[in-house]
Formats: sequence, structure tokens, C-alpha cells
Amino acid sequence: MAKTVLVTGGCGFIGANFVRLLLETRQDWQIVNLDKLTYAGNLLNLEDVSKNLTYRFVRGDICDQALLDDLFQEEQIDTVVHFAAESHVDRSITGPAEFIRTNITGTFTLLEAAKKSWLDNGLHSDQCRFLHVSTDEVYGSLGETGYFTEHTPYDPRSPYSASKASSDHLVRAYFHTYGLPILITNCSNNYGPYQFPEKLIPLMLNNGRQGKDLPVYGDGGNVRDWLYVQDHCEAIVRVVEQGRLGESYNIGGHNEKNNLQVVELLCDMLDEQLGLLPSGKERRSLITFVKDRLGHDRRYAIDAEKIDQELGWTPKYTFEQGMKKTVTWYLDNQAWMESVIDGSYQKYYAKMYGD
Repeated sequence: MAKTVLVTGGCGFIGANFVRLLLETRQDWQIVNLDKLTYAGNLLNLEDVSKNLTYRFVRGDICDQALLDDLFQEEQIDTVVHFAAESHVDRSITGPAEFIRTNITGTFTLLEAAKKSWLDNGLHSDQCRFLHVSTDEVYGSLGETGYFTEHTPYDPRSPYSASKASSDHLVRAYFHTYGLPILITNCSNNYGPYQFPEKLIPLMLNNGRQGKDLPVYGDGGNVRDWLYVQDHCEAIVRVVEQGRLGESYNIGGHNEKNNLQVVELLCDMLDEQLGLLPSGKERRSLITFVKDRLGHDRRYAIDAEKIDQELGWTPKYTFEQGMKKTVTWYLDNQAWMESVIDGSYQKYYAKMYGD
């Protein structure tokens, strides 16, 4: 069924991959990409598809109620996929205010716009959907065993995860209070093309490529469930199309690895593709252990049985397969990486928008 989809944060890492997937596989859907273009939003992520007739980019803030109301009315939005968020834990520790504003107030403003358009004004049918993309970090930290399920109590440990937990609760409240047709997904750690290089995998990949130190927090034993971004995006489409209203779906990659294992695999793949370091050493020799991050959760692991049983989704990529594609993409797109690191990507849209 044709849809008009508002994608918030569509110039970010996961959002851009999601927009690309829709343009490839849902060609009868109209896509409106709303992005504020903060440091993590990059127009270059979608430059090659920007002329597509089913795609429109709007620069704007999800906290701008008037803008959202106008967009819903003008475009007749019937589906929202809400990625827009501040998402880096380290940044939330040093500057939590923007996380509260964007992740909580922004989500509230978006919910109000959807409610006004779909329920108060009755502009659309019961085919409307509001999918809120969240994280497994809302559940807190696991011990050496066990998994997060959709019934795991929330126990956020950082300003970032607390802000996402708050937005999850808001979204759920709009379903129970007003009947807004919402869905929530909680995903594990994503990796893949277009990820901002403050994150573990692109940071280590870029440092390893240049022969720089590879700083690993603590003892490197913090465990995450790694999810290739293409798998995540396909899961979101499945939830939009088939998910039960008011429900949450955990999305995981079935790929538990600790940080040291991730970095070691990256080193081996870079050695294979680029050769050893000029010194003749393997890139594993670049690994250095640094002081652990404040409040660093020890282990996350997703039980994704619900989305498998109800919607028939399972990840296609093993961690090794996804990492091979990721390493190849970054090595083939070094100009993109350099533009992000030196900030020239921001000059690209600053000229366009007169900043």
C-alpha cells in the first residue's frame, strides 16, 4: 500500500540507510526527510538520491511545532518513522541538556503533530503508523547471562538512555491515552556505511587505516549485540507494515561480541586488505586500553524472538559478513570519511542554506 512517510533524522547514519532502502524497495512511497543537520546529519549521505521524484528533504527541527503541523497538512503524512535523536553516550555525559531537548521534547512535539493531524482533525484513515526507533540501552545492563525481552523493566544508566526511555514512555502513553497508532522498536548496536566516526567501529577503522592508536575502554570486555544497519532497516519496514499497534519489538543481530573482539577483527581485516603496518607489525599492536567510560554498562543482549515469531524477521548477516561489507565500504569511501573528520561536509550545506 502506498504511503507518505515522514522520516525524522533521515540524514543520520541509520536514517540515511533507511531512506535508501525505501527508495530501492518501496518506490510507490513518498518520503519526506526532516533533519536539523546537526553534526551527525550529513546531506552527502543522500546526495546521489536527492533528485528522486518520490523524495523531499526538509531542513528543520522536530521541536518546531508549527513546522511539523504544516508538514503533516501539506504532505498528508500518514506514517512517521522517528530516528531523530542525540545518540552518543559520551556526549550525553558531558552535555545532557541537548539530549533532553531533542529526545524528549522533540518526540513530544512530533507526537502532538501526529495526534492533531490524524486524530483531532481526522485527516487520515486507520492505516496511519507512528514508529518510534529506540535502543536496548533503556533496559540497563545485563550480567553474564540472560537477554533483554520486550518485558524487561527499564533501567537506564546514562543521560542518553534515560532520555530515550522517557521518549519510549511518552510514545506508549499516546497509544493508551489517545489511541495514537504507535509502534516502538528497541535495537542493539548498529554498524555499517555512513556511521559518524565517533562510534567504535568507524573510529577504530579510520585509526587503524592510518596506523594510529586504537583506544579501548577499560579491559575491552564490554559486550554488545551487533546489528548490521541493513538488517535493522529491513526490520523497521516489516514492523511498519505488519506490526501490532501499541507493541514494542526488540531488534537484535544475534551477534554478541565484546569491544576487544570487535577491534581485533577490524585489525585483522585491515591487515588483510591493506597489508601490515610500515613497521611490519600487525594492527593489533596499536590497541591501547584507556580509562573506562563513566557508567559503562557491561553487557547488552537482545532476545529478538518476538519479531521472528510474529513478523518473520531474522537478520541476514553474521557479524563477520557485515563487518567485511563495512570495512570495504569505508575503504572505498575514504573521501566521505575525510569530509566528516575535517568538517567540510558541514560547509557543503552551509553554502546551500546560507549558514
